[in-house]
Amino acid sequence: MTFPVDLSVYLVTDAAQAAASGRDVARTVELAVAGGVTAVQIREKDASSRDFLRTVLRVSDVLPSEVSLFVNDRVDVFLAARAAGARVTGVHVGQDDLPVATVRELVGPKAVIGLSAATPDELLAAESDAARVDYVGIGILRATRTKADAPAPLGIDGFGRHASLVGLPAVAIGGVTVADMAPLRVAGAAGAAVVSGICAAADPCSASRAFAQAWAAGA
Repeated sequence: MTFPVDLSVYLVTDAAQAAASGRDVARTVELAVAGGVTAVQIREKDASSRDFLRTVLRVSDVLPSEVSLFVNDRVDVFLAARAAGARVTGVHVGQDDLPVATVRELVGPKAVIGLSAATPDELLAAESDAARVDYVGIGILRATRTKADAPAPLGIDGFGRHASLVGLPAVAIGGVTVADMAPLRVAGAAGAAVVSGICAAADPCSASRAFAQAWAAGA
């Protein structure tokens, strides 16, 4: 089966960073997609369930059909958004969230499930999971302030070694810069997740375009 979504320039939202730059999440996403973002993950660690759902619905309204929309961690918010008619692609979960088997049972066979994995054991377990992990997020690439409990940075070479262990599409996460995009593609990445580089940018459209152009240069 051909993988159904383009993960190459993968925006992970940060409401606080967007607000500090004078925008809400939906406006940030709208501008980022105009610049070349291909997938969006809504990450709301501090929002209430109602506010999280409201953000997902608002983002869904501004996304073109070719851009995927993921919900971070909260399977209940994904299900509520889908029930409300939002075009949500899937969920992204971590090692301490609900087990993939439970997530798959809840979201069904058509939803895309991404799983964060930081070690060879976690990657091999993801690939062999009968519930089907669709892609993995491997990190962290570089030190980052957006995830306080992040593991040691892998760098480009470390990411490439980890990604080569499995046949799943692999997205680099954690501290990704424009300069990393082409080397990551050469190293076998299916894409790279960006938080601060877009959410905190004065112009998310121009910032996203720079990431997208750098990715294209790695082809």
